[in-house]
Amino acid sequence: MQLTKKLRILFISRAYPPVWGGVEMQNYGIAKALSVSTEVRIIANGRGKKFLPFFLPWVILKSLFILASYDVVLFGDGVLSPLGVFLKFFYKKKKFISIIHGLDITFAHKRSLLGKIYRTINIPSLKKLDKLIMVGNETINQAVRVGISRERCVFIPNGLDVDEIKADYTRLDLEKLLNKKIDEKKIMFRGGRIVKHKGVEWFIKQVMPRLPKNYILVAAGGAVAAKTAGDENNYPNCVKAVKELGLENRVKFFINLSREDIKILFNTCDVFIQPNIKVPGSMEGFGITAIEGAACERVVLASNIEGLKDAIKDGKNGILLDSGNAKVWENKIKEVLENDNFRQDFGKKAREFVKENFAWEKISKRYLEEIEKTLC
Repeated sequence: MQLTKKLRILFISRAYPPVWGGVEMQNYGIAKALSVSTEVRIIANGRGKKFLPFFLPWVILKSLFILASYDVVLFGDGVLSPLGVFLKFFYKKKKFISIIHGLDITFAHKRSLLGKIYRTINIPSLKKLDKLIMVGNETINQAVRVGISRERCVFIPNGLDVDEIKADYTRLDLEKLLNKKIDEKKIMFRGGRIVKHKGVEWFIKQVMPRLPKNYILVAAGGAVAAKTAGDENNYPNCVKAVKELGLENRVKFFINLSREDIKILFNTCDVFIQPNIKVPGSMEGFGITAIEGAACERVVLASNIEGLKDAIKDGKNGILLDSGNAKVWENKIKEVLENDNFRQDFGKKAREFVKENFAWEKISKRYLEEIEKTLC
């Protein structure tokens, strides 16, 4: 059923640019895409986690005064779900929807004071919202395990701007970034936070020693705070593994690279890898960097687990491999990196698949359909 009037959405996000990260990029992307066909008012925190204590009381007051003019509230993630319950008390006829990432559910398992607070307040709050848009099917499964009704959940994958990430960088640009000659080198790129379930430490220990010496791993991502409330920083363990195995010349880390430098890596690497492993209490909600790699015409090799199974369709925009199986990873990496024609052909096909299935234009239509169902 289509609404007869132009939809008015109040989009509230605790994480938004100019601070850049996975959640920030997704919130920016969906807000911008929805703005094309609806009226979207954005209330967002673009100053990072340290500003949240100031942002929260302000957004409460702001929302109370302006919500009467909007049809629905869309939260950028589950952290602000208690705000939805609070606002619903004053605006009983309004609809409240939240985008839910993996950590929005698994944080409830953290054995900490914040984890206990989240279990006590946020999970019950999520149960009271009108709809939960889950970025992955495994996120839905995890939500059901903590008592959230499956009927309240709907899966819509993350999206991306397929043209923003693609750029005409060259191997010379990559050499400048790496500060080394790479004439005979094969570059494997892994992007995203360096936390345990992303599998960087596992890959360094179990796969790198099996690969030829001209195979180089570049791992880049945002820094994880030492006292983070989410997944713990695994970077020190990765650095330790590199030193113990004598891989200093074959593993390169970058922390908090600019977006343009990240684009250099995406567009000039020989293969993109996402070697995630199972870690209790953590999970990959979706895996947007794998989609970015495919959008840059790279062959993406990803673990066949959790949200990566929603991001990568085997043989379409990447290749799924057994998680934690070093021999399988070794063989497939060698096979792919020894066949230039395959990488070129597969990369072009992968980008087209991403454009057809994950471009924001496509994803935003699915959001609108679900929002309209909630309002009708």
